[in-house]
Amino acid sequence: MSKELVINSISGEVEIALLEKGQLVELHRDQGSSGYAVGDIFLGRVRKVLPSLNAAFVDVGHERDAFLHYLDLGPHYRTQQQYVKRVMQGKEPVVNLGNFKKEAEIDKRGKIKDEVSSSQLVLVQVAKEPISSKGPRLTAEVTLPGRYLVLVPFSDRVSLSGRIKGETERTRLKRLMQSIRPPGFGIIVRTVAEEKGAADLHSDLEDLINRWSELHKRLKNAKPGKRVLGELNKTSAVLRDVLTADCTSIRVNDAKLSDDVKTYLQNIAPEKEGIVKVSKDKDLFNTLSIHRQIKAAFSTQVNLKSGAYLIIEQTEAMHVIDINSGGRKAGAKDQEENAFHTNLECVNEIARILRLRDMGGIICIDFIDMAKREHNKELTDALKEAMKTDKAKHNILAPSRFGVVEMTRQRVRPVATVKTSEKCPSCNGSGAVQSSILITDTIENSIGYLAESEGHRKLTIMLHPMVESYIKDGWWNSLLKQWQKKFNVKLHVESNSSIELLEYHLYNQLGEELTN
Repeated sequence: MSKELVINSISGEVEIALLEKGQLVELHRDQGSSGYAVGDIFLGRVRKVLPSLNAAFVDVGHERDAFLHYLDLGPHYRTQQQYVKRVMQGKEPVVNLGNFKKEAEIDKRGKIKDEVSSSQLVLVQVAKEPISSKGPRLTAEVTLPGRYLVLVPFSDRVSLSGRIKGETERTRLKRLMQSIRPPGFGIIVRTVAEEKGAADLHSDLEDLINRWSELHKRLKNAKPGKRVLGELNKTSAVLRDVLTADCTSIRVNDAKLSDDVKTYLQNIAPEKEGIVKVSKDKDLFNTLSIHRQIKAAFSTQVNLKSGAYLIIEQTEAMHVIDINSGGRKAGAKDQEENAFHTNLECVNEIARILRLRDMGGIICIDFIDMAKREHNKELTDALKEAMKTDKAKHNILAPSRFGVVEMTRQRVRPVATVKTSEKCPSCNGSGAVQSSILITDTIENSIGYLAESEGHRKLTIMLHPMVESYIKDGWWNSLLKQWQKKFNVKLHVESNSSIELLEYHLYNQLGEELTN
């Protein structure tokens, strides 16, 4: 399946869309350093130990204390604690762990009060970002993910992704990793490492060792509640995780960002550098109609081409998806056949929506009732097959007596939300209508100022499609031609359906946004 990555830089924010056969399947937003991204490593201070929960609350600088359960300490917790203590005291100048004395592994059924105490410093990694009123979820089993490998300090195991099926390939990778594994470190081989050569894997391992050296360096002067080592920025992390052989194109609309992407690709996949294409579009999502796909997929009602539609609601406890047929399907003999075809049609769309919105926790899907047992089994199998491309851990149960499928999906980040409703252009959501709307006068004044006071001779106006149509109406004497003649300026108009009806932006000939 061909994949395309679209990286859109607009108004100081980077939006990343993953398309499969032109259809949007993943959406990411990079707003810079969020401070608590999955993978970030912090030096935390234990605030409170709760034996009843077998967990502790840890201060990592967030407004709410982070949660650390006993099962997330990891078997090598004692060794890691001893290492952190020695590094911070300046007694461990060597990065290599080969000669570091290991402590006994902790008991899997132990109690947190035996391992963790109040005010104790712990090295932790964000496992789940802050969600709603909850602080981050932490793990003390620190790992460093790379393109092909994951480095596991204080371990000596080599593990392979379960998605690598070939026994010959699994044996090859395991032997190769055993031969290059640094002493004191374990390795997890990721799915994308399949069929990769020794040079690629060794290079990735060296990068991870360098990151561990950086962590060691920063740990010497680390302060409680501060980040010690950050995960890659969102753009690089997405490239690392989604870049596979079937990724045929990467489009970017920012020259500097394009250079950064190419530089990163030179390190992880130099053969892919040629697929990066720079576009001059100010809003690449608008040009490729991705905004339209986003609004359609994030609405409460998601429509399918056949007329069927999904109603998606979120509550505090779970997500609920309701299936509606929207009418009888062509070729359906009776109600049972109609329900079966509609349910099967919605399965792939549900899998895409879950992945796109990053919905997690408990999810209840109310399929249209079917009487035949074989239809229910086929529906369950189809949903499991559609969810195979989803990297998040999930569990799917068979339909209940009421036709409801219950499933859980790993919740790592807050559910992605996109505003799909717009403010009334007359009252701006206040309920009070202004006496007049003079948007064209406002635009004309802005153009006049930029042309006469600032000396601009070429301007681009970005407008809502309806306003664009209005100012260009009339071949002979449109408002656009009047403005060009009045201010002796060349005007180019672009429409963008993602902006508000009365919103507009002006750009100079270099594509830089202008204010007046």
